[in-house]
Amino acid sequence: MEKPKPATKVAKILAVVAVLALVLVPFLVIVSTSFASNREVVENGGWVIWPSDPTLRAYEQIFEGGVVTKALWVSVGVTVIGTAFSLACTTLLAYALSRPKVFGGRPILLFVLFTFLFPPGMIPAFLLVKGMGMLESYSAIIAPVLINVFNLVVLRGFFQGIPEELYEAARIDGAGDWAVLWRIVLPLSKAALAVVGLFYVVSYWNAWFHASIYLNSGQWPLQQVLRTYVMGGSQIADTGLSDAANVSAPQTMQMAILVVATVPVLLVYPFLQKYFTKGVLTGAIKS
Repeated sequence: MEKPKPATKVAKILAVVAVLALVLVPFLVIVSTSFASNREVVENGGWVIWPSDPTLRAYEQIFEGGVVTKALWVSVGVTVIGTAFSLACTTLLAYALSRPKVFGGRPILLFVLFTFLFPPGMIPAFLLVKGMGMLESYSAIIAPVLINVFNLVVLRGFFQGIPEELYEAARIDGAGDWAVLWRIVLPLSKAALAVVGLFYVVSYWNAWFHASIYLNSGQWPLQQVLRTYVMGGSQIADTGLSDAANVSAPQTMQMAILVVATVPVLLVYPFLQKYFTKGVLTGAIKS
């Protein structure tokens, strides 16, 4: 490859700086506004780049046991339980479909892919959830999206990429399907499992649409509460605060809730970053 010219290097550096600015500046404004005082927010028109008198009042209101605190625990529970069940079911189905001589494997794979190309509409999905008695239960936001077809294809491709000699050697040693999956396949698939697990975590953590349809307002996860708060533009009721003078400005509360809703995923991603590219590319090469 030819050595890039100085002008090309400068253009690349400027492009990277521009992208970083577009990402980091809004995030800095959000975090700074969440730590700003009421007076400073009003004086700056609702946005603060760097607070002169930082305060944790907005975060104290969030974690005082009101709506946001409950919604946060709901999101944590749904994300942990949903990711565990989804990852387990996706792994089992992907392993079964990756085996060349499994009974009915091809028709089942085509049926799964058909649901990916032609997903059900909102009304049929609602009628199905209602008919199964899952309305106003957290299973309504987990069961309908238990297996993601894209994640299934990624894992299936990764399992197919494992050398067939390993499967044959395990069979010769007397290992059954469960032993092969647990002792051979899963240890070699950490990268793909980490990627698929991250996809499920982000999906469940950011889910709000199904919650708005199937759950009542007292069961909402954090993202739905955040959406309602931002769209409504007013203080969430039932925060446990009786003194209106101590209530943070709406923009401050909005930004604080947004930070709480965003930071957990940002903290998880660095630990899985090294698996991300390897897992996606390896799973996508063979399908």
